Order: sequence, then C-alpha cells, then structure tokens
Amino acid sequence: MSDTSPNSDLKRNLSNRHIQLIAISGAIGTGLFMGSGKTISLAGPSIIFVYMIIGFILFFVMRAMGEILLSNLKYKSFSDFANDLLGPWAGFFTGWTYWFCWVITGIADVVAIAGYAQHWFPQLHAWIPMLLTVIVLLTLNLLTVKMFGETEFWFSMIKIVAILALIVVGLVLILTAFHSEQTNTTASFANLWSYGGFFPHGSMGFFAGFQIAIFAFVGIELVGTTAAETVDPNKNLPRAINSVPARIIFFYVFALIIIMSVTPWILISPNKSPFVELFTLIGLPAAASVINFVVLTSAASSANSGIYSTSRMLFGLAKKQDAPEPFGKLSRRSVPANGLLFSCTCLFGGVVLIYLVPDVMAAFTIVTTISAILFMFIWSMILVSYIAYYRKKADLHQQSKFKMPGGVLMCYVCLAFFAFVIVLLTFETDTRQALIATPIWFVILAVSYCVRGLKRQ
Repeated sequence: MSDTSPNSDLKRNLSNRHIQLIAISGAIGTGLFMGSGKTISLAGPSIIFVYMIIGFILFFVMRAMGEILLSNLKYKSFSDFANDLLGPWAGFFTGWTYWFCWVITGIADVVAIAGYAQHWFPQLHAWIPMLLTVIVLLTLNLLTVKMFGETEFWFSMIKIVAILALIVVGLVLILTAFHSEQTNTTASFANLWSYGGFFPHGSMGFFAGFQIAIFAFVGIELVGTTAAETVDPNKNLPRAINSVPARIIFFYVFALIIIMSVTPWILISPNKSPFVELFTLIGLPAAASVINFVVLTSAASSANSGIYSTSRMLFGLAKKQDAPEPFGKLSRRSVPANGLLFSCTCLFGGVVLIYLVPDVMAAFTIVTTISAILFMFIWSMILVSYIAYYRKKADLHQQSKFKMPGGVLMCYVCLAFFAFVIVLLTFETDTRQALIATPIWFVILAVSYCVRGLKRQ
C-alpha cells in the first residue's frame, strides 16, 4: 500500500507552537460557531454557566490524561495506557471507539464543508467539495507530521482571529451603546439579565443546554494523541493542558457574553450562526462570506484532526495486534500512510449519507449525539485508567511533577457528571434515538474482540 520505513517509531516533529494551536483547535469546535445559536435558544444566558461547567470538568480529564502520559513516555496515546492499566480489552475498546468517533465527526465535517461551499457555488454537486477536501487533507497528512501541525496551526489562527474580531467589534458596540434599527434594541451588558433573567427557561432549559454544548468540546483530548510526536513532551504537554481553562473562558464565555449583550438572546436564531448575525448587524455586507469561510476552515480543521488522530490510533492498535498489521507500518516520511488511506476512505461515507438521508440536519443530530456519547466513553476511560494508575503505580504518581489536582476524588466527580449528561440525553426524542443506537457499536466491538481472541488461541 505504501513504501514502508525501516524505522517503526513515530518522529517527534511537533513543536510547542504546533501543540499549543492543536490544543486550541481541540477546544474550539465548529459547535461554537454554528451550534451556539441553538444552545442560546435552549438555555438563554445560563448557557455561559453550561460552557464553564463542561470546561471545568474536562480540564480534570485533561490533567488525568497528562499525568499518565508523562509517567511513561512509551505511551503513544490513551489507548496505550488503557491497555496497560485496565487490560487488553480496554485498549481495544478505547482505540477502536476513538477511531470510530473521529470517522463519524469527520463525515459530519465533510458534509458540512459541502454545505458551506454551496453558499458560494449553489450549482455545485455536494460530492465535489467533499471529495476535494478529503484528497487535500490526505495529501497534506501523507507528507510529514510537521505538515499536519502546520496546517492545524493556520486553521486555528483563522478561528482565533474570527473570535477576537467578534469580541472587539462587540465591545465597541456595547461601549458606544449601539442602537440597532433592525431589532430596535441597544447593545448593553444589561441585555444579559433584562429578558427573564439568567435562567429564563428554568432548570430544564439550563440542563437542555448540556446536550448540545458537550459536542462543542469534542476533540479537547486531541493533544493526547500527539504525545508520541511532540518535541520535549515533559515541557510542552503540561503547558498546552494547563492553558485549556483560560482558552475556554476567553473563547467560549467572553464570545457568548458579547453576542448576548449586543443582541438580546430572545432575538438570536437557533438555526443561524450568531457570529454571522452580529457582523450583519453592523452593516458589514461581506459578513456572511467571511464567517462562511471561517466556519468552512473550522470544519476542515476538525476533519484534519480526525484524519490525523484516527491514523495514529490505528498505528497504536496494529502495534498491539488489535488492528491489521499494515496499519502498524510507517512510510519513508515516518507517517502511518496505510491508516491515513483507510480513514480517508471511510470519510467517503459522507457521500453515501448525502444520497441516503434527504434531511441532513436530522441525520446530523443523531450522528453528532452518537459521537458525543462515544467521546464521553473515551473521557470516562481516561478517568478509570487514572484510578487504576493511582492504585497500581503509586510510586510513579508520587514522583510525578504534573499531578492531577483532586486526584481520584475528582475522577469520581467527573464520572458522575458524564452519567448525569447521559440521563439528560433521554429527555429529547432525537438524542434518545442516538442513545438507543449507540450500544450497537459496543456489541460489534465485543464480538470483534471475542473473534480476535479465538484466532489467537
């Protein structure tokens, strides 16, 4: 399938600059640009607290992951340490579930990219931009891991500049008490509590926000899959992980406060990007095209991350004989080319989705909910692995210079939170359907694991 390298180890070619931006990219998903309108309509201004709570919980998941990865630099990702600390079944389930998570998310992203491309080229068949996106990202990833890091760096910069522009423009509108003729409202921080208070839909509205908001954080653990290719991981990984809370407060919380201060939350459309709405409000005619470009690159960034992480996960699984042997071979450029080709082939499932499901948005809700549930499984496996690490490798925990704050107690708090979110998913019909469908994946994995065990006997 590809020219293989005699060297079977991944190269440490990702610098601190790459790791920092990959961590930011993981924390700022397309969900912030597109999904925030729906979360605001569900929870009102209390959505600010929803993002803060989820960010707070996921910071501890990241710290748990960071401590374990740095305790043994032979761990390439969380699949490796789950295998070592919980047993082969855990490595198998974690690795393949993470691969499946990103394939689903990647399909959603390439379908979304097709939609954004049609904003400029309405006559274009949806499969053309999808095909082009996958080919371009595959080519970039096949070159070197540094090329992945570089691509992700610039994709992330576009997202950061867009959010900074929104915050600056919004602050100017608030400080100058800008009055919109369109909505007949004045930009002011008072808009946050003047329309039914912070919890206009009560506790149920507040809890409903968690269902969609959790998907916006998908990929926050991505920095953990870069561990084997990071220059000086002892310095760069802690730096990237520790900056997660500040990023969440700045990019999510500040952006949402500005959006709801400029336009009262009751006037924000659940079906449109609040970013586009804010720039349109100030009479920027190019707003739709500019934000369309930002969201397109955000989706491309997510798909790029997915292609990268799935190929590395397949590489790790193949090394443990949990995936076909060719996936464990590297190209001459020290890239797992076979895994990249396989994952990209699976992304073409998005083309099939376009033909099979006329209502793409309905399919998206189910697909993204399944993805969010499976990502919560991954985050939970990281926490359970930490509990096992704390008990089995007490000496390594004592020596660690990057101990998880709160230790095992915080692991149980985080696990309880994920269980709470799963319960919330039963309240809505579309998310409940996804919750019912998800166990099918684990049944497939269990059968595969048993078949693999029989073949080895």
